[in-house]
Amino acid sequence: MKDQVILVNTEDNPIGYMEKIEAHQKGLLHRAISVFIFNQRKEMLIQRRALSKYHTPGIWSNTACSHPRKNETTMEAADRRLFEEMGLKTTLNYGFKFLYKAEFNNGLIEHELDHVYFGFSNIKPSLNNSEVCDYKYLDEGNLEKMIVQQPEIFSPWFKLTYKKVFDLADCLFEN
Repeated sequence: MKDQVILVNTEDNPIGYMEKIEAHQKGLLHRAISVFIFNQRKEMLIQRRALSKYHTPGIWSNTACSHPRKNETTMEAADRRLFEEMGLKTTLNYGFKFLYKAEFNNGLIEHELDHVYFGFSNIKPSLNNSEVCDYKYLDEGNLEKMIVQQPEIFSPWFKLTYKKVFDLADCLFEN
């Protein structure tokens, strides 16, 4: 069976299912997840998407991202994808959700209601090379410099969320 996404309305109520590629071709709103992992030095673990990805190949983004499957919660999807992409397991915290739409040069459209999770790990990632081709840990200042100097090398959803996730992580580091 081909990968399907959960189509949703703007209130995040499921309204159907569709093959992932078709949803991205038509730009239909669907549910997604994004995971951000930090280490003990408050550095964010970012990944460079595999060069074989069907959209945004070779682009830097958050630790893991994907779409929940039918009958899978966003938390279950976040746990699954963190392990599938980076070989990591850790406790995840729900952050927030946001809606965005981005069109790509290849004609595909990301139109997602994205649920954001974050957590902490000092374990070295074990990359799934079909998903990820590189990774690095960056503190907020160095990440900000990279994004200002080369915004085109980062995914659109990442640029919309990373500051808010750093703020959430700061609250946990303070406690």
